[in-house]
Amino acid sequence: MAGSSMKAIKLRIKSVESTMQITRAMQLVATSKLRRSKERMETSKPYADISREAIQAAVLACTDTSVPYVTARPVRRRCYIVIAGERGLAGGYNANIFKALAADAGETPYVVLPIGRKAIDKYQRMGVELLNTEHGHVEGLSVSACFKLVRQLTEGYLAEQFDELVLVYTNFVSMMSQEVRVERLLPVEKPDAPEADKRIVQTLYDPTPEETLMKAMPDYLAGRLYSAACDAFASEVAARRNAMDSATKNAGEMIDGLRLRYNRARQGAITQEITEIVAGAEA
Repeated sequence: MAGSSMKAIKLRIKSVESTMQITRAMQLVATSKLRRSKERMETSKPYADISREAIQAAVLACTDTSVPYVTARPVRRRCYIVIAGERGLAGGYNANIFKALAADAGETPYVVLPIGRKAIDKYQRMGVELLNTEHGHVEGLSVSACFKLVRQLTEGYLAEQFDELVLVYTNFVSMMSQEVRVERLLPVEKPDAPEADKRIVQTLYDPTPEETLMKAMPDYLAGRLYSAACDAFASEVAARRNAMDSATKNAGEMIDGLRLRYNRARQGAITQEITEIVAGAEA
């Protein structure tokens, strides 16, 4: 019995060591990708921030309530842009995104534009209508691809195929912290900033703010989508690195516990053999 128990523990140790090698390798890969993804994320933010300020100023100056991008209408159906991961093994990264969407949607019907293989697979299984399934890789999402997607989304919004456009993604806060955000892109709400009046006075529009909004909105949305995709990929890599780091540490602790059990079983087997030898000699 002791021999078979020791053999089973030894096999278990080898199995956990193999798993630990995989998790350590994945942790190193994620660490190497994290630096590049953070640089890409930080490079994308200035354009997104400046274009947001310009759009907010135009919205504040807009007095025409018939402009569809700023006029709310009864929400019969929403469109969610969901940026999830390309693969698993990232802790609760993907699950948290899907939970946030479900909580926000409630009972309102919705369609999804998924970015990332996990989002495509998830909503295909659920039978949700998907506007596009071409972008399974978040890392390779280009600016031109974002413009193409935004063109499809703005055409659908103006045609009243859906009444709200919502972006669901994970914002990179720090190496150890990433938070899911649900951001309404359309219709654009008027900001309540204290400096709003100054911005209106300082900004001259030619053509009018209304025409400016109609022409600039697709560019703003494309920049916002690209920036969110950069944020999401950096968050995914950081979440995977943290998950693999925890898995590696847990595997190490498990191996230590199994080795302790193995040594105890081995000691017990040796003690039993000595006892049997002594008993045989006495007999």
